[in-house]
Amino acid sequence: MRIIAFVGMPASGKSEASRVAQRRGIPVVVMGDTVREEAERSGLDPNDANIGGLADRLRAAEGMDAIAKRCVPAIRKLHGMADTVVIDGVRGLIEVDCFRREFGGDFVLIAIDTPIDTRLKRITGRKRSDAITNMESLKARDEREMRWGIVEAIASADHVIRNTDKIGRFRREVEFMIGKAKHHRKDVDISKHGD
Repeated sequence: MRIIAFVGMPASGKSEASRVAQRRGIPVVVMGDTVREEAERSGLDPNDANIGGLADRLRAAEGMDAIAKRCVPAIRKLHGMADTVVIDGVRGLIEVDCFRREFGGDFVLIAIDTPIDTRLKRITGRKRSDAITNMESLKARDEREMRWGIVEAIASADHVIRNTDKIGRFRREVEFMIGKAKHHRKDVDISKHGD
């Protein structure tokens, strides 16, 4: 089973990339949903401060790969039902290491690189309870995710998609990269597309 994970700063396009995968019939495990479900069980209002704070507490109590570890059983459960699974929302290098340990050469990490002004436009249009509404809030969220190791995770990606153009082009880039990742072993050099 091929495991394709998307990593990128908030509102870089990870959810859209996951929707592209879903339209291809590929199941998606959303790491942030794990935290949102825990918040619901704990009776927390699902706003950005509560979700981020809970993610911080889980990582402090269980290790920086706490969210990744919680996602592994859901991914493994899909084995036999799907030949490919997408993970939406890797936030740190230790999570990447966890998935690489669990899935070896079947794990492929794709970074999505998007300028901050573009990300702000997108995130303010979200209909999620933890959506950001201004540049200051987005920068604070970026800083929180940097503490979790997202910059290092992005740097460790096997492939990079630059999300600076129209949505149609981005979706085509994602389609291309999913196709490449699905059909090649990791130990085969697949040149980065979109660099």
